[in-house]
Amino acid sequence: MPRPTAAQLAYGSATVVVSTIAMLLLSQTSTGVGVAVISAAALGLGLLVALTVPAPRRRGRHAATRGTAPGSAAEPADTTAAARVSGPRTAAAEHPVHH
Repeated sequence: MPRPTAAQLAYGSATVVVSTIAMLLLSQTSTGVGVAVISAAALGLGLLVALTVPAPRRRGRHAATRGTAPGSAAEPADTTAAARVSGPRTAAAEHPVHH
């Protein structure tokens, strides 16, 4: 199982805190059992939110080698290395002027 990302941890934690406070205020419960049920529901909701946050897509040279092999159905056969290279750089982009 992959490690959770920072976004997943942040969204899940925020969901647990906000939903716990909201449910406690709305239910106006004061018993220990009520607080326990609300806390369990908030943890479940936070876990659900954390798991539904989309995972970041990989970029760079490892992205092309991961997942599909060269020449597979996902990659067209006529794709060449020249087609994947970005356009030419301008002189200004290569040598920025520093003042």
